[in-house]
Amino acid sequence: MKSFQAEKQIYFAAPLFNDMERSFNLAVVKKIERNFSVFLPQRDGYLLRELVASGISLERARTMVYENDLMAIRSCKLVVAILDGRTIDEGVAVELGFAKGLGKVCLALKTDDRAMLPGGDNPMVMCSCDKIFSSIEDLVEGVSLFFLRLNCLGEEFGVSKRITQL
Repeated sequence: MKSFQAEKQIYFAAPLFNDMERSFNLAVVKKIERNFSVFLPQRDGYLLRELVASGISLERARTMVYENDLMAIRSCKLVVAILDGRTIDEGVAVELGFAKGLGKVCLALKTDDRAMLPGGDNPMVMCSCDKIFSSIEDLVEGVSLFFLRLNCLGEEFGVSKRITQL
């Protein structure tokens, strides 16, 4: 368990509550980390169960996780979110909303065809994503294009508006 690290370029928002989710997250992050640094909460942040097991009160542990993850989102250049599942993970939804409120670019991966609503997923979540990819390979390419454009044009140019042209 580590706390926030300022040098991370990408915040990876994803469900992390079982072995399958954590393994998938790590596999995707390993592909992105060939070129970019990623804050993966399950690896780089605090985990509630570990904090509580170490003797920290549940209330304090929740606050530590929350504040640490928000600090990581504030400092990143890009948020990558996993939207798989019948419903989108509540934590991912909060992380996306917070990031979008800060003006961050949010890219997402949805490889799962299931959706709770007949018209797709919640519009508040879907509209918080600048681009949604359906394969890991396309997501990794989208991340690379984002940083290429950021390096060429600079943050002050309004990268968020251009990312939709990926």
